[in-house]
Amino acid sequence: MTDFASEAGYLKNEKLKSALLQHKALSAKGFSERMFGLLFSGLVYPQIWEDPDVDMAAMELGEGHNVVTIASGGCNMLAYLSRSPAKIDVVDLNPHHVALNRLKLTAFRHLPAHSDVVRLLGQHNVDANISAFDNFIAPHLDDTTRAYWQKRSIGGRRRIDVFKRNIYRTGLLGRFIGVGHLLARLHGVDLTKIAEAKSLREQRQFFEDRIAPLFDKPFIKFLTSRKSSLFGLGIPPQQYDELASLADDGSIAPVLRQRLEKLACHFPLRDNYFAWQAFARRYPQPHEGSLPTYLREEHYPAIRDNAERVSVHHASFTELLNQKPAAAVDRYILLDAQDWMNDEQLNDLWTEITRTAAPGARVIFRTAAEKSVIEGRLSQAIADQWTYQKDRSEALNVQDRSAIYGGFHIYSKNT
Repeated sequence: MTDFASEAGYLKNEKLKSALLQHKALSAKGFSERMFGLLFSGLVYPQIWEDPDVDMAAMELGEGHNVVTIASGGCNMLAYLSRSPAKIDVVDLNPHHVALNRLKLTAFRHLPAHSDVVRLLGQHNVDANISAFDNFIAPHLDDTTRAYWQKRSIGGRRRIDVFKRNIYRTGLLGRFIGVGHLLARLHGVDLTKIAEAKSLREQRQFFEDRIAPLFDKPFIKFLTSRKSSLFGLGIPPQQYDELASLADDGSIAPVLRQRLEKLACHFPLRDNYFAWQAFARRYPQPHEGSLPTYLREEHYPAIRDNAERVSVHHASFTELLNQKPAAAVDRYILLDAQDWMNDEQLNDLWTEITRTAAPGARVIFRTAAEKSVIEGRLSQAIADQWTYQKDRSEALNVQDRSAIYGGFHIYSKNT
């Protein structure tokens, strides 16, 4: 097992460096890449920001499927287990995500009941979560993951202590959302108040009256004109450029406004836990709305029983596929990772995807901009073996509750 407990950081994480760095250090683009890499070397996503229900519909995921996916916060991997696939291989270049995914899997396997899982992963300010970790989870973790969560800060707190507060306010994304709330308050807007809306009409009214005007404020326009302003969303310089290409003046403020409008206005709050995390910085209580798919009681037995079918790897997608035999994988979930890649990296990845793809295999991914990033960039020999499901992709993109991406894409292997 790869030892990822050491926090030597981004500079010693060769896997992450090789994925991110495409320009010389002294160039402007090279500096941005290295700055992003330093931020990305810690925990980034305590919650994954891709809609698992859209994923499962796109994949037509079912029993017997062999799946390879990127880990991120681990929520979607667990949701996929509700469909009883044969095996899921989870990969991530970020060791913090690896540790979080292994923790979540062990929680499902060894906590006594569904309510205990919800308290640990879905609630905040619960002191009992720490004793639950010590008694039921820690004894079943591998040595490296257990050491990760037992590690103490300079102040003496164990890393696991975050679960008795609110893990979703931590990580790069959690802190970025916190800064967004602070900026809104400095302009007289309390974003948490949208949780009081009782209808889509009231949600839209709050957005139009309180949130939308923020994007016209000079300071916010200034901030969003800097690539580093979106590093907290896990958006690298390459993705910023894609977003900026959507606006006439190169500013991403109108793009961010549009994405936030979808998040705030297109889905009832009761049904959109992504909106709760963005605006209330927590999950809803039972009387307020639904929990994420993987925390719903109806899925708990299947996820618990299937958790042993998952293997979590500190590796790149291409690296893992290189170790698999031909025609061994049915479903691939790439998240938005291809937005980071140059043509050589894309072709290396799709060479392995094509080699390992079983008959009828499907690949799904998201993009910052609307268009598919692989069109016109893959070798013809590879591209000819795949069909883009354009209409289905566009239809499901409309249904994606996370709302932060411009495009959702499905490719199926030709028979």
